[in-house]
Amino acid sequence: MEDKRKVLCVGLVCLDIISVVDKYPEEDTDSRCVSQRWQRGGNASNTCTVLSLLGVPCAFMGSLAAGPTANFVLEDFHQSHVDVTLLCEHAQCDLPVSVVISSTSTGSRTILHTNRNLPDVTATDFSKVDLRQFKWIHWEGRNAEDQIEMIQQVMLYNSTLPQEQQITVSVEIEKTREPLYQLFPYGDVVFVSKDVARHFGFQTAEAAVRGLYSRLKHGAVLVCAWAERGADALGPDGVVVHSDAFPPERLVDTLGAGDTFNAAIIHQLSTGASLEDALTFGCELAGRKCGVHGYDGIVRESKN
Repeated sequence: MEDKRKVLCVGLVCLDIISVVDKYPEEDTDSRCVSQRWQRGGNASNTCTVLSLLGVPCAFMGSLAAGPTANFVLEDFHQSHVDVTLLCEHAQCDLPVSVVISSTSTGSRTILHTNRNLPDVTATDFSKVDLRQFKWIHWEGRNAEDQIEMIQQVMLYNSTLPQEQQITVSVEIEKTREPLYQLFPYGDVVFVSKDVARHFGFQTAEAAVRGLYSRLKHGAVLVCAWAERGADALGPDGVVVHSDAFPPERLVDTLGAGDTFNAAIIHQLSTGASLEDALTFGCELAGRKCGVHGYDGIVRESKN
C-alpha cells in the first residue's frame, strides 16, 4: 500500500534578490546585470520546491512576516504546490532577505543575508503539529536547542508505533556554528556541509563521513557533498559510498544546489532506494540544477 504521508521541512524561508552578472564586480564600480529576479529562498524552503518538483507531497514549517514581500513568498509556495498550513506568522517582523550576486563566468554565488527580527519556529509551535500526516521530517539546522526538543517530540511519537509507521528524521548541519553540532546524534540521516567538514579538519568527503560518523546515533546515515568532487555517505554497515559529480555543460547557477541534493536524497531514501542510488541521484540532480537559473526543468528526465 502506497504511503500517502508527506515530507515536512522545517527551517527558513526568505526572499532572494538575485543579480546575474558576467563576472563578479570590483568594489566601488558601477556595472550592468545580465538579469535580475526575485526568488523564494531559504534552505528548507528550497528543499520543498525540489521535493514538489519530484512529485513528493510536502509541507513547509517556518516563520513568515507580513506584507507584500511575504505575499510574493506565499504565492510562490502555492504555485509550487507546497503545503504552508504550518507557517507561523509574525505580523510585526520583517521577512529575511538575501541579496545574491551570481557570476556566470564562475558559477559562484555570493550572498548577503539580513534577518533583523523574525524568530525561528519553536518547540512550542511544533508541539501543535499533527505528526500523523508525515513520513519524514527534515530540519535545517538553526535554533538547535529548540530543534532538539522538536525531534524529541517525534522520537516520543515514534516510540508508540511499529517501525514501518515511524517518521524518519533528517537534519542538515550546514553552518560552522558550534551550537548546531548538538544535532549530530538526532538524525536518522544527517547532511553535513563541506564547510563544517573542513571546520573539523577534514579535507575530503570520505574523510569527513568516516571521522564524524561516531557523533551519530546507532543505525544512522551520514552524507557529505563536496561540490565538484561529488559526495560520500556512510551508513551502519560501515561501507563508504561515493558518487562522482555530474557537472553541467555550462555552469550557470549554484544557488540552491545543496538544497536540491538534500531533496533528491530524501526523495530516494523515503521511497526505498539504496544509499548508493540515492547518492548518485542527488549528485545528478544537483549537477542539473547548476546548469539552469532557478529550478525550471531540472527534473524533466529524472527518476521520479
